[in-house]
Amino acid sequence: MGVFSFLGKGNILYYPGCLSKYVLKAETENYKKILNKLGVDFIMLPNELCCGSPVRNAGYEVEARKLARKNFDIFKEHNIKKIITNCPACFKTLGFDYKEMLSDWNIEVEYILTTILRELKEKQIKKRTIKKITYHDPCHLGRHVGMYEEPRQILSLLGYEIVEMIHNKEEALCCGAGAGLRVNNPKLASKIVENRIKEAVKTKSEKLITSCPLCFSHLSNDNIEVEELSYTIADALALKAEKTDIQKISDKSSGSSAQEVCS
Repeated sequence: MGVFSFLGKGNILYYPGCLSKYVLKAETENYKKILNKLGVDFIMLPNELCCGSPVRNAGYEVEARKLARKNFDIFKEHNIKKIITNCPACFKTLGFDYKEMLSDWNIEVEYILTTILRELKEKQIKKRTIKKITYHDPCHLGRHVGMYEEPRQILSLLGYEIVEMIHNKEEALCCGAGAGLRVNNPKLASKIVENRIKEAVKTKSEKLITSCPLCFSHLSNDNIEVEELSYTIADALALKAEKTDIQKISDKSSGSSAQEVCS
């Protein structure tokens, strides 16, 4: 992990987001290993708060703005010049919504796949044996901010063959977990994710990959192996990749609460 930069240059903050930091800890460790492997200097903060995405989406605009201000004060206290996050909802909130909520917001926000892709292009990466995989586009990353190519470029650089599902990119189906749906209407959420999994199975791919922690937790099933992209990248870089056992988390009360908090 990087050290604080003095001399006024500022720090790069790795901001995992609530679900990654407190529940999907293995995937957070993967991203930390990847950033270190690629030579990205960063820090992490023990006292960072939720970005406010679920608060604002629930209609609590005043509270969301207060939370944004608290976060900004913390970031300024630690001289943060740039934020890298692996959560699509956090990226959308910090990178787009904060500009609207805070008139003095001046911190650059970058999605972690943009960071990783840039670094991979500059380095000679040995491609692994070609495997067929399919990729699920998260709503916050896709239809909200229009990022479709970066994850596919990374997978191609690492040697994977991508077999697209019937609905992909702009037409991709939601996994069914976001916007509090899994908590408030679990039956509908289950029907939606079943349809998405059926599409993935039809590709006859070895794995279903996604870059969203919430999608990863909701898509996990017994019909096709599901990986959050950090595991796929870390494994390809010969790092000790780790993977959260979603079934164990689902058996605990913290699993449902995490879904609720991070929707």
